[in-house]
Amino acid sequence: MKSIVFFNNKGGVGKTSLVYHTAWMFAESGYRALAVDLDPQSNLSIMALDEERLEALWPDDAHPDTLFGAVEPLFGGTGDIRSEAHIEPLSDALGLIVGDLALSTTEDDLSTEWPRCLEGRERAFRVTTAFWRVIKEAAARHQADVVLIDVGPNLGAINRAALVAADYVVIPVAPDLFSLQGLRNLGPTLRRWREAWQQARPKAPAALGEQPSGAMAPIGYVLMQHVERLGRPTQAYAKWQARLPVVYRESVLGEAVDQPVALPDPHQIQRIKHYRSLMPMAMEARKPMFALRPADGAIGAHQTSVQQCYEDFENLVHAIANRTMLKLDARV
Repeated sequence: MKSIVFFNNKGGVGKTSLVYHTAWMFAESGYRALAVDLDPQSNLSIMALDEERLEALWPDDAHPDTLFGAVEPLFGGTGDIRSEAHIEPLSDALGLIVGDLALSTTEDDLSTEWPRCLEGRERAFRVTTAFWRVIKEAAARHQADVVLIDVGPNLGAINRAALVAADYVVIPVAPDLFSLQGLRNLGPTLRRWREAWQQARPKAPAALGEQPSGAMAPIGYVLMQHVERLGRPTQAYAKWQARLPVVYRESVLGEAVDQPVALPDPHQIQRIKHYRSLMPMAMEARKPMFALRPADGAIGAHQTSVQQCYEDFENLVHAIANRTMLKLDARV
């Protein structure tokens, strides 16, 4: 099983939509996939489920069937994580661990316990690895080949714990100044988290058993909201798109770049166009954009866009599978 977090310090680039569609395309391509909503805003859950189902999952009192419900005993000081997190079925091959606004209440505890891992404290490791342990058990139960984790656009303690649970990192970016700044913030932080976990991990009490590797290896970036005219990026986008390869190498990979980077950039996994008119239809139909049919309103030129969207995400999934050495499971 491979775990992949989709992460950027800059919001509004379409990250949650990317996770949602990529998870569905993995399932469409024959993989068993598990999507995990680790953003307290729960946008992935809102995108995937209708209001009636969300109301049932988020009643006025306890939320046992959300990700917070799975870790609440530990963070509430009454025990450890629950033995099994609820997996919401989206299809036979795709499941979702539902998000929860209450996840934001774990931030202080995660922040406090992180440095105590270096002291080898048992509870510090239990808290820091809580999300990883929930995801690991659920992925085994779902027989998942791949886990895709959605997180919020910040550099806080929840995201740090999510990154500890990740083998790989995909970075969604938009061709604008703010995404470049986001990369400059994210890269050094990612390296710092990885190095700190590698120092702390050997100090985990043996009684706790296996600990996450915390590899958080960046495998590349996905250029979102890409706009072309006559097959070329518009002038406004081309300026920032040309700078992304250098900033990615310098900030995320920590490489010195003293000359222009040849294009196409091998670190760019895929470009995803801005499918403006398809998203409202997809939200109404509760399905991915590439699965829209004439009955959903995708008629005429929309069908061409649906097919292009399918090809974009199919290529993205193949590229991610190749970069993570993910093999198609013979079970599916």
